[in-house]
Amino acid sequence: MQTQTIEHNETRSQARVQNIPNLHAIKAKQKATWESGDFGQIARTIENVAEDFMSRRSLPAGLNVLDVACGTGNLALIAARHGCSVTGIDIAENLLAQARTRAVEARCDIRFLQADAEELPLVDDAYDLTVSMFGVMFTPQPDLAVSELHRVTKPGGAIALANWTPEGFIGEMFTIFKTHLPPPPAGVPSPMDWGNPTIVCDRLKGRFTDLQLTRRIAAMQYPFPPAETVEFFRKYYGPTHRAFESLPAAAQSALLRDLVNLQTRCNIAEVSGTTEIAAEYLEVVGTKL
Repeated sequence: MQTQTIEHNETRSQARVQNIPNLHAIKAKQKATWESGDFGQIARTIENVAEDFMSRRSLPAGLNVLDVACGTGNLALIAARHGCSVTGIDIAENLLAQARTRAVEARCDIRFLQADAEELPLVDDAYDLTVSMFGVMFTPQPDLAVSELHRVTKPGGAIALANWTPEGFIGEMFTIFKTHLPPPPAGVPSPMDWGNPTIVCDRLKGRFTDLQLTRRIAAMQYPFPPAETVEFFRKYYGPTHRAFESLPAAAQSALLRDLVNLQTRCNIAEVSGTTEIAAEYLEVVGTKL
């Protein structure tokens, strides 16, 4: 655990907006990526991780909670079941449609909005708790995203983020993508930087205090062997789905080989014919000044 005290504030207008060429096209591609496949299938496999993550949050009834990059609503639904007043935002309309359906089925009143995490259509100082699980980390302008998290959170309110680490399983998977795919757009930082404590502290300084950065494990279990687990990700997980789609057949075979090798090497399941992965993430908790 690492704690850091922040001494000064910084407004949204002072955020360091990066000079990224073709930013509009990059965001459109990101939206298409997360709308491809069916992340709802993936989200079901990490509901246990969401429950564990939210179990460490204080969720009294009436608390105003914002779930940024909410996907199909794993975190939002947990908060709503505790009686919190919840808003969820995401760029992918098909995932929001699933989130709304889940909320209706659970008899939870949650406001879901299609929006960019770097430009939230929300008023200042509105939320007691702002959360994001494996979501905000994929924004192309992290400083602007942090500025927005800060802007919409109440003074004295909290943020809680879950970010994959570069050393963990998902970090290794994205490293494999890098070896098979063209380089990322110029100026866009790696999403795995959000799993680097030093970088995270630098991004949050001046906006949040009492930072607690803790490495945790997401236990992901699949009822099929490693090769079929890769096919599951290939079909449903947007980044994996789009990676395969972008490659010719021979290159797809090489990517498939490397991903199966990764799943096989990292599989800790004790039951034959199943896969269990212990994927490391960095939990980031802080208080808005």
